[in-house]
Amino acid sequence: MKFNKWTLGLAAVGVVSLTSAARADEKPSAVQTALSNTTISGYVSASANVGLTDNYAVSPAASIPFQPTSKQNGFNLDVVKLTIAKPEDATPWASGYQVDLLFGPDAVGYNSSVNGTSTTDYAIKQAFVTLNTPVGNGIDWKIGVFDSPLGYEVYDAGSNPNYTHSYGYAIEPTELTGVQASYKVNDSISFSGGVANTSSAGINSRNNTSGYTGNLKTGSDWHKAYFGTATWTAPSSLGWAAGSAAYVGVLYGSVTSSGTAYSNGNQVNYYGGATLNTPWKQITTGVAFDYARNYGGGFSIPGSNGNTDVLALGLYGTYKASDKLSLSARGEYVEADAYSNDKYANSQNLIELTGTVEYDLWANVQSRLELRWDQNLSVSDGLLNGAAYRDAVGLYANIIYKF
Repeated sequence: MKFNKWTLGLAAVGVVSLTSAARADEKPSAVQTALSNTTISGYVSASANVGLTDNYAVSPAASIPFQPTSKQNGFNLDVVKLTIAKPEDATPWASGYQVDLLFGPDAVGYNSSVNGTSTTDYAIKQAFVTLNTPVGNGIDWKIGVFDSPLGYEVYDAGSNPNYTHSYGYAIEPTELTGVQASYKVNDSISFSGGVANTSSAGINSRNNTSGYTGNLKTGSDWHKAYFGTATWTAPSSLGWAAGSAAYVGVLYGSVTSSGTAYSNGNQVNYYGGATLNTPWKQITTGVAFDYARNYGGGFSIPGSNGNTDVLALGLYGTYKASDKLSLSARGEYVEADAYSNDKYANSQNLIELTGTVEYDLWANVQSRLELRWDQNLSVSDGLLNGAAYRDAVGLYANIIYKF
């Protein structure tokens, strides 16, 4: 048995015996065992934002997720993300956990409920325990706070084709507090489903129909949100299309108006999307469709108030020119309608076109330059509600270091 100098020194003065030290070296402590497979990762994201049109600050672009007017025409720290996780191993009844912590201005936009304030630069993005039940191919559980399984884009900009987020992302639920079960039937087909407190973001949030008025109990505690998804992945036998995937999902349940863009009532979200490889391996395409109906009042999207129906259709394409250079494009159409007295009114229509050039010169660094154009099709005189202009063009530069 080989001992370090510190152990030998303690043994020399009689503080420890070499026999007990040998036994300690042979058997890890409970803390060492628990932390042995823990990983730490994350990223730092910074950006610069320039409005190329005079009306940029009051245009539809001001409502792009995580791009408030305070970030326009200047340099920005977007967010720092820290992930601490222990994945499940291959044994039956395996367990693990994951914690995602956000620091910086974009943390406010993701979860403004932390500490009861909307201005904190800290948020818990995810914090859940994972458990495996060895039934069939194994059921994997998430218990705690986790990302919604619906949607084409994700919060982490570096994992999306473009730096700025789509309007479709803004329609979707983002953060759920509850339980999710996932089951993989085979290499092509998988399902997930679960129950959450509400459709709205906010750790431990509750629906609007439960609570107290004074000491009097009002409403029901069991108006929850329920969700399910299905995924199909093309097998290797399909040649160039192998690895392509199609997704569908639905979420229905109560929402909470505190800290969100939604009014009281239940809400349903439908999502369908696909990523499609092409005969040219450098080119990947995608499509995303989001639709939501709020039964209690509405959504807040650019230039609109109190809309109860909103949909977004997005088309994506990426050309991988080399190991370092890639070109990505996104086109999106958005429509929102107020619905009252059994008819639609006050329709708002938007389009956006985004082009992104990524050239990764440094190791572990994503560097991107992006041009985005937003237009409100519902405006004919250049103004909407006396403030928002018809067209807006923005230029973005983004640097992300991943560790």
